Amino acid sequence: MNIVILGSGNAATHFGQQFQKTGHHIVQIYSKTKANADALAFALHCAAIDQLSELDLHADLYLIAVTDQAIVSLVEALPKDIKGVVIHCSGATDLSVLAVFKNAGVIYPPQSLSKNKAVDFSTVPLCVEGNTDENSAELLQVAQTFAPRSIYCNSQQRLAIHLASVMVNNFTNILYQMAYELLAENDLSFDLIKPVILETAEKVQNHIPITVQTG
Repeated sequence: MNIVILGSGNAATHFGQQFQKTGHHIVQIYSKTKANADALAFALHCAAIDQLSELDLHADLYLIAVTDQAIVSLVEALPKDIKGVVIHCSGATDLSVLAVFKNAGVIYPPQSLSKNKAVDFSTVPLCVEGNTDENSAELLQVAQTFAPRSIYCNSQQRLAIHLASVMVNNFTNILYQMAYELLAENDLSFDLIKPVILETAEKVQNHIPITVQTG
């Protein structure tokens, strides 16, 4: 499969690496900042562009991997006669934002992604949706080549997964920071509570959270 990636950040980097590892061909990286496109294109051995007028229109898949706020403006700027499947990877953005394209979908990772930290996608259930049954099946097959736990879910379900992920990731991290500051104010190390953090995280792997609530 020939793939164009629109974006050069964390999601673009990880998806690009996984697509390449599983035998797909990355054709182009697009970014409004040419230096960013160049950097990822160099790593993935493909072309870099910063103008949509240079977009390859013959790819099989177009991955929109930009911030949620930038998706709509990028969609508006893209050629509408793209024949390949146009997808985004946002948990909070409805599939309908891509309604202008004949073939569209979503592959969303409910995982925090950083360019310089490896992710074991064999444990990450990617959330897949297509605008037709055929596209859903094709995208699920692509996702499962590197993330075998991937599932189909609609936009409403994906949003619920995204919000739940924010609760257990972002909200929890804020509480960690508050705990860190409380300990620091009392000349104590955050290391003192790391065992209980790990213990709680381990318990919820196999139990409903409320059943392991203490205190």
